[in-house]
Amino acid sequence: MGAYINQHVLNNLFYILVSVFVFYFIYDHGEIFKKRTSYRNALLTACMGFPIILCMKFPIYIDEQCVHDFRQIPFLIGTLYGGGIVGFILLLILLAARSLIYGFEYITAIVYMTMLIATALMAPTFHALKRSNKLSMSVWLTFFLAVLVTLLAIIIADFPVTHSYIVYFILLPPIGMLFIVYIIETLKEAMIMRSKLVKIEKMEVVSQLAASISHEIRNPLTVVKGFIQLLKTPSLPQNTKDRYIQIALDEINRAEAIINDYLTFAKPTSDKVECLMVNEELQKVVQMLAPMAHMNSIEIVKKLEPGAIVGNIQYFQQCFLNLLKNSIEAMPNGGTLTISSRLHGNHVIITIKDTGVGMTAEQVNRFGEPYFSTKDKGTGLGTMVAVKTIQAMQGKLHIESEVNKGTTLTITFPKAAD
Repeated sequence: MGAYINQHVLNNLFYILVSVFVFYFIYDHGEIFKKRTSYRNALLTACMGFPIILCMKFPIYIDEQCVHDFRQIPFLIGTLYGGGIVGFILLLILLAARSLIYGFEYITAIVYMTMLIATALMAPTFHALKRSNKLSMSVWLTFFLAVLVTLLAIIIADFPVTHSYIVYFILLPPIGMLFIVYIIETLKEAMIMRSKLVKIEKMEVVSQLAASISHEIRNPLTVVKGFIQLLKTPSLPQNTKDRYIQIALDEINRAEAIINDYLTFAKPTSDKVECLMVNEELQKVVQMLAPMAHMNSIEIVKKLEPGAIVGNIQYFQQCFLNLLKNSIEAMPNGGTLTISSRLHGNHVIITIKDTGVGMTAEQVNRFGEPYFSTKDKGTGLGTMVAVKTIQAMQGKLHIESEVNKGTTLTITFPKAAD
């Protein structure tokens, strides 16, 4: 058998294998092929028709009776995976190529029409099998058809059977089918597994968000419930009632803020974009946070240079409101918050620097995760909103931090076209 495995045999297998990889590469990157079976079958026909022609154009061996090649492998693959229609079109391609390259031979038409009918009938059963059973069926079907059509050729045309014919038409094709079907099934399983992993990751994020939200909202609601029950106490002084009501309102506002952060993260980014001046919008954000900074003994240093970017003003303000608020909360004992913006080539660079508690390397790596926060009562939703907004505006975020020394955030946006 080893004497029959030569460069031409490997070339034929190479043509088929490359066509299989091309099919799955295009199929994996084209949603239309996954949605419409007709498009998928058209792609399969093209990818299996190509190696049929190449196998005949560059055969393994030619003798006086026939041409030896592996054309039956892509022919059978196309029919098994695409059905009778794909097999019929491949039959037309095969006969047309055979006639153009070597001339028409009626026995060839009979042989491959027999293969088409038998394989098309077996295709539905093949699809329902598990991978191991598909491998077995592909081998035995190829071997059975080779023996069947050989007997048919002997009966009809008194076809002489040589050693080369037995090896190249009866023995080697089933082995080639085993190899090709194994590759196809492995690629299919890899694509299915990747799709499942993407769904699992999405569900994991949703479950983590749900758990985080439910936990964070339950806390203020429990406080509200408790104080409402206390308000039922007879002869409660009015100033105590007012204090209880204020605490309940504060907790309701906290729950509302959590929900708003979650909705900002979850809802699609607005299509409304416009040219905005970074220095002007940052100045507005700083003014909103000035009372909070003053209460925490924090000095805000501004170094804002004019610079224009394209984005949604509302989301831009919310993004930097969250980031600056985080920086202020990272300095419970006071400190300095420096915010600057500058032009650098075709980019606008915004820097936020605080002198707060800082973050560890692990905390930096987890910055923006859906359920991670460095604050005792934080949900991590604010940083999620900020990171999502920066990404939506084609920006990049870089973090430098050292524990007990502070954190520096560098956000780079593309400059708006003049």
